[in-house]
Order: sequence, then structure tokens, then C-alpha cells
Amino acid sequence: MASPGKRAFLIRVRPEVLQAVERLAAAELRSVNAQVEMLLREALTRRGVGTPTGDSEAPTED
Repeated sequence: MASPGKRAFLIRVRPEVLQAVERLAAAELRSVNAQVEMLLREALTRRGVGTPTGDSEAPTED
């Protein structure tokens, strides 16, 4: 179940992409979910699209 204030959604990715995210998450001591959210936030920032909260901190663990 999603944390309060967050929405859950299904994402389909290639196995090799998920494996890379899993390795990165483990190396940075994050859950895969938190790692995906952080990567999305970084990509949005690079494209000049801010998040509604405008925070640049890493998401909290679920």
C-alpha cells in the first residue's frame, strides 16, 4: 500500500533496467521504490520541470 500522500502505479521496465536500478539502490542504501522516485526527480530537474513541492531532497523510504 502506498504511503500517505503518495500514489501507487504500475511500471513495466526491461529486466536489465530493473537490475541496474536494484544495484544502484543497494549501493546507495535505498529501497528500489525510493531510488526510482529519486531518479525521476533528478530527470525532471534536468529537464527544467520542478516537482510541486520543489524539494530536491531524496524521498523517504517506504
